[in-house]
Amino acid sequence: MIPRLHRRTHSPRDPLTEALGRPLSPAEGLTEYTVVARWPGLDYYTPDDEQRTWTSVQWAEHLEDPYLEHPFAASPDDDRRAILHLSIRLHPDDRELTGPEWAETAQRLARAADIEIPGKESGCRWIAVHAQPRRLDLIANLIHLDGAWHAPPTDILRRLAGEARRIEQDLNLIPVRTGPTTRATAHTVPAASAQLASVLTQLTDEQAGPLAAVRGLIEHTAHRVAHQVGTNGADTAHRLELIARRLHAVQQDLNTTAAQLAQPPIAAVAPTTRRLSR
Repeated sequence: MIPRLHRRTHSPRDPLTEALGRPLSPAEGLTEYTVVARWPGLDYYTPDDEQRTWTSVQWAEHLEDPYLEHPFAASPDDDRRAILHLSIRLHPDDRELTGPEWAETAQRLARAADIEIPGKESGCRWIAVHAQPRRLDLIANLIHLDGAWHAPPTDILRRLAGEARRIEQDLNLIPVRTGPTTRATAHTVPAASAQLASVLTQLTDEQAGPLAAVRGLIEHTAHRVAHQVGTNGADTAHRLELIARRLHAVQQDLNTTAAQLAQPPIAAVAPTTRRLSR
């Protein structure tokens, strides 16, 4: 079970689209088999006679409401990106979880990420979506019902990784790393190294990482410059392409470093001494 923390956004629509694996629809209702868990305050927010099966667009609007109710809410550094997106993937050889197991997993991860605080009524709005095999997405708005900004814990990745290991044990799932262990090699990765490896992996992610986005902009600029009228267009485009290649090499180096950080340290085995007979 591998947790991933995505970049915060201004809108829940892109994270919800990614979680569903398809565009949002104003007609398709999402049942409890898709939205497997949500913030408990929704029971008080929704009238008893209102339809409980909402469409994906309605769920997105529900997560967007705190922006409208508190238009000036922002983080201490004046950041308005309030949509937090977490995703969890199971091991490829794991069994598919049941609905209650997905719901339990979502609740435990929401508490580990400090999204759900038991007993706090004015907390974050959040939902957990299971729409793709072996995947769970948690999407939350960090603006509380009272307008306060919710700051995620600084060690959120360590908390998620620790809770993921406990869920694996409780549900008999395959852990991230398997294999024979001995006294010389049975060591866990230090929490700091695991967290650094996770940060590097997010930086170099080819789908949503910042380095991939910068490289894409450079390549796009090179393509546009190459078609401009002028004698220097081809040379400039060539230089930009070289920069993009160097950036891609940096991504590969960072990926290698992240893999090395994620590996458990190998303890040195003391050499055996040979007893000499006199």
